Amino acid sequence: MARDQPLPDRVTLLGIRHHGPGSARMVAAALAAVRPEVVLIEGPPEGDALLPHVPNLTPPVALLLHDEAEPARAAFWPFAEFSPEWRAMTWAHANGVPVRFFDLPAAASLAEPDADSDAPDSPDPTDTTPKASLDPLGTLAEAAGFDDPERWWEDVVEHHIDPRDLAEAVAEAMGALREEFADQVDARTLRREAAMRQNVRQALKDVEGPIVVVAGAWHVPALRTLPPASVDATALKGLPRKKVSGTWVPWSHGRLAASSGYGAGIASPGWYAHLWECAERGDALPRWFAKACAVLRAEDLPASTASAVEAVRLADALAAMRGRPSPGLSEVMEASLAVLCGGDATPLRLVHEQLVVGERLGEVGDDVPTSPLAADLARLQRRLRMPASAAIKPMRFDLRKDTDRERSKLLRRLEVLDVPWGTPDTTRTLGTFAEAWQLHWRPEFAVALAVAARHGTTVEAAARTVLIARAAAATRVVDAAEALSQAVGCEIPEAVAASRQALDRCAAATDALELLAALPDLATTVRYGSVRGTDPELLRVALHGLLARGAVGLPLACRGVDEDTAERAVKAVEGADDAVRLAADDEHRDTWQRALKSLVAMPDAHGLPTGRATRLLWETGALDSDEVAARLHRAVSLAAGATAFVAGFLRGSAALLTADPRLFGVVDEWLTGLSGADFAAALPLLRRAVGDFSPAERRMLGDRVKGTTAGGAVASSDWDEELAARLVGHVRDLLGASA
Repeated sequence: MARDQPLPDRVTLLGIRHHGPGSARMVAAALAAVRPEVVLIEGPPEGDALLPHVPNLTPPVALLLHDEAEPARAAFWPFAEFSPEWRAMTWAHANGVPVRFFDLPAAASLAEPDADSDAPDSPDPTDTTPKASLDPLGTLAEAAGFDDPERWWEDVVEHHIDPRDLAEAVAEAMGALREEFADQVDARTLRREAAMRQNVRQALKDVEGPIVVVAGAWHVPALRTLPPASVDATALKGLPRKKVSGTWVPWSHGRLAASSGYGAGIASPGWYAHLWECAERGDALPRWFAKACAVLRAEDLPASTASAVEAVRLADALAAMRGRPSPGLSEVMEASLAVLCGGDATPLRLVHEQLVVGERLGEVGDDVPTSPLAADLARLQRRLRMPASAAIKPMRFDLRKDTDRERSKLLRRLEVLDVPWGTPDTTRTLGTFAEAWQLHWRPEFAVALAVAARHGTTVEAAARTVLIARAAAATRVVDAAEALSQAVGCEIPEAVAASRQALDRCAAATDALELLAALPDLATTVRYGSVRGTDPELLRVALHGLLARGAVGLPLACRGVDEDTAERAVKAVEGADDAVRLAADDEHRDTWQRALKSLVAMPDAHGLPTGRATRLLWETGALDSDEVAARLHRAVSLAAGATAFVAGFLRGSAALLTADPRLFGVVDEWLTGLSGADFAAALPLLRRAVGDFSPAERRMLGDRVKGTTAGGAVASSDWDEELAARLVGHVRDLLGASA
């Protein structure tokens, strides 16, 4: 029986920590010393065809591979400038040495259940931690007396004076861990290592000289010996075969961070980038504090050169007290907090976000292969002067200007394609012809573009296909109205026509409340239709048709309904009323008023929508205060439904209510007359009703209550001993105290 053979001496194994500057220095030094004939790097072999583009990339970047049949099944392999794998790639290209990926094929990873577009970093293709609970770095750190694996690695590796002697030490440490925890190595890791060994065997056949292998430290013990090739071939038998395509995409430091959910992420990519950039100069600490001062000054916070010098001294002192070879991130942040931030954690968060993590975005060259859709987007970004940025960027558009209108169209079309590069800033209402947006490019949008590429070769064509399909699939009038709104915003006439037809189709079999619920979106679409090049009258006709049908059915839709349906009815009434005010003509405003009056007059309609309708009619002058007071009196005199009616009536603004003493008095008299049990039952509905009041309105109501008796008259300044005693007793009961 054949035995395992030791790995030939001409193969140098470099066990690394992904995205570690110390490991990157180790790899660079080892490559310069060994001068291999071929370099093998942990990664999917399908990415080999994309390696020639490395000289035209500016990290951070990621290798994106996806299943051609199901583009949503995709995975990323990210690299930063300080990633050991990236240093190996760039060294190989600079020295004319072949470089290959030698891990399990991406086709196998993409076939796993958790490989989908909702979690593009899963399965994490570069994570060297076994899938069980074992943390190899944590175990080594604990053995060395450290409670933080990051700090242990930083002390042992990232600040190591001569990184070339680290490879063997790391291999020995990991070998001991693999022996102790052999039963915790999962099947997927074993398959990956079988594939790695097979690729090492192939490299040994292809070249006669030295070979350098760059792999996660956890895998090194499994690569130090070679079992019979048949053993590994058996382990790899039956792997799925898929046609895989890919490209390089920009990545960001934020997406390299462990907090982003990336399995092989690091806590401080910005800090590691700084260490790498300053490695040759040896001035990492002063430059770091200079950057921190610049960040604080940009926010108008005090940060002098003298404070930066003092922070450097404090960080050095902390490192010396703790026996560390040089200040690490913990010392740097403690010194920043004490000296630069004056003990205030708020400005320290700015330093953490902008420097410790950072939002540097990489770039890819124009020669990198991409889908026609992604190429069209890149062309539009250049033409409209909208470069992708990992930082949040606010933008304002004047839709009367051609360029701004084109920018708005692009963002809305991308949103339809599930690429939400821009988010409308709803906190700023700028009028019919103006829009405010927040732009934030995220690397995972590359996957969404790959998925959307099947819909068309341009952004416009793909959005047209998606919108027409949504219109055809719409079964509810609200869905059809939303599709129409999107089609108008995207300015795609064919999609507008398809959505308009879908609206008519869905309206024929829809209840009144759903018809009314669709009106707000449609009214906004009518208002902005002319700005978007769509005939507003075409849209207004659709609005009037839904309004007329919904108005007729509203009273009956509110009869004998449960609480959930009543709440739905209130929202439908409120939204429809806003839509009528915004976009309906006089004839249809009258139609809506008649519907509200019919609802108010219906004796067995639920109190919530009836009370809300009463309030709306009062605010428009269709009912005067005497009529409203009479209806309130009638409602509160009946135990059943009184709370719902009052809650419906109170919803909205409190300003008009406090201005009418008669109506205020009716509500106040009813409320103060409730028993304890009735008040407790009424409280949830009433709390929901007054929850929309502004702080100023609540103060105004409070002032009014303090100066009003139950009948609405102004209270005297005399002290009511009896009332006070009752209140004291009630408070004591609530507190559980004895009288």
